Amino acid sequence: MNIFGVTGWKNAGKTGLMERLVTEITQRGFTVSTLKHAHHSFDVDHPGKDSHRHRIAGASQVLLASGTRWALMTELRDAPEPPMKDLLTHLAPVDLILVEGYKRDTHPKIEAYRAATGNPLIAIDDPTIKAIATDSPLSLDRPQFDLDDTAAIADFILAQVGLPARG
Repeated sequence: MNIFGVTGWKNAGKTGLMERLVTEITQRGFTVSTLKHAHHSFDVDHPGKDSHRHRIAGASQVLLASGTRWALMTELRDAPEPPMKDLLTHLAPVDLILVEGYKRDTHPKIEAYRAATGNPLIAIDDPTIKAIATDSPLSLDRPQFDLDDTAAIADFILAQVGLPARG
């Protein structure tokens, strides 16, 4: 399983970069899945809907299915958050899994960095960050890409995980 991450502080451009990378890499003929870490409570369900009512009633898992998609929701119910490696086992096999967040995990990553946010570079103390996607030049010993150069960033990621050039 090929895994590569996009990390960075809030408002650094991670989600936009992830979205562009998924589009770019899938257009090259690869299959891609994503795993996104949220630091806050989130809900993919809506109050009043049947699946929400099942969860509120106490179901540990609710699988919602239609002719278009299916979604499996699992309630932790005070259990600890599962580690990334355990969550990855729930994904079907694909060419590449792009992971947003999980900055403390050990998979290879690219850091999204915007100077205007005033946040420090994570890469300075993190050898798992293999490159920086930035809006301004930096003095750092790793490859740097313009934050908007999606094709070059995709080329780098695919080379890093050993996927051949396609497209």
